[in-house]
Amino acid sequence: MELDQATKVWIVDKHVEKNVENLQSCTQIVDAAALLRSGEVVAFPTETVYGLGANALSDESVEKIFLAKGRPSDNPLIVHIGERNQLPTVARHIPEKGNRLMEAFWPGPLTIILPKTDQVASLVTAGLDSVGVRMPDHKIALALLKEADVPIAAPSANRSGRPSPTTAAHVLADLDGRIAGVLDGGPTGVGVESTVIDVTVDPPIILRPGGVTREELEAVIGHVELDPSFEVGAVETPRAPGMKYTHYAPEGEMWLVTGEADKVRRQQADMLREAKRNGLRTGVLATEESADFWGGFAEADVVLSVGSTARLDEVAQQLYAALRQFDEEKVQYIVSETFSREGLGMAVMNRLEKAAGGRVLSV
Repeated sequence: MELDQATKVWIVDKHVEKNVENLQSCTQIVDAAALLRSGEVVAFPTETVYGLGANALSDESVEKIFLAKGRPSDNPLIVHIGERNQLPTVARHIPEKGNRLMEAFWPGPLTIILPKTDQVASLVTAGLDSVGVRMPDHKIALALLKEADVPIAAPSANRSGRPSPTTAAHVLADLDGRIAGVLDGGPTGVGVESTVIDVTVDPPIILRPGGVTREELEAVIGHVELDPSFEVGAVETPRAPGMKYTHYAPEGEMWLVTGEADKVRRQQADMLREAKRNGLRTGVLATEESADFWGGFAEADVVLSVGSTARLDEVAQQLYAALRQFDEEKVQYIVSETFSREGLGMAVMNRLEKAAGGRVLSV
């Protein structure tokens, strides 16, 4: 595969969405779908982040995802479908709890681990007997998937380890010249990736927290377990994306500090002072509640607020863009606020811990 190809950009703005009766007939969608069917890789928006898609039934096509991203091949991919009738192509059996979750949350930010068929490319599942499947809740993504008429394997459309992309500009910053095209549908909504739940076991296990919370899942199917990989520093064979390796990371060294609020603030301030003494450009990932304090702290060169602790949906939506902005500002050392693990906070904290590469200090 050539990694210096010209990357085509198709813009599907709100005007197009509102004025094309059948979005599948939009020339941008038709052209992008044709490239997918021909074996190329194309980035597209979903309600979570931008995905990098390839034909999930072709190892040759899926290999291009790994080459473009620089992604380890033992990290499985999620298969995206546009209609439920595509499921038998990728899943040989759907447990009863899986059906209930689909009825409740599809289309939406929920990936369900199912027993795979032999038609799924081996590179998609990293040698596992199961496959993660989801139906995104995004008009452009659904139109593309229906027009392509093949299941599409699609991890986030970024270089491996980098913060996930929530705009087409983020995709191009990482992958311009490495992929065939990108559908620009504007900023994404949820901001963090889908929740991944394994229903091949009982009780089901959350392998990655995301846009659907544990509480919402349990309201539909009862008790669900949390995978041991959520423990900081845990190393296991990955059964879903984001379970291994440093993910979502800015280029600067990032630290989380947990404990009593006053002690945390003093510790963060000491860490920033030390970093400045060492000649580093510093940053703080702040909240609305703490932004004024850090804005007046001389040793904090860049202070970015990701929203209020009372609105974790807002925090999730803005998190990756903030991490990328630290890179644009050439920040070398970052301290971050932490959040409650209730509801969507579990997904936010999971991403922050991955972004910090396990650098968590308790005081």
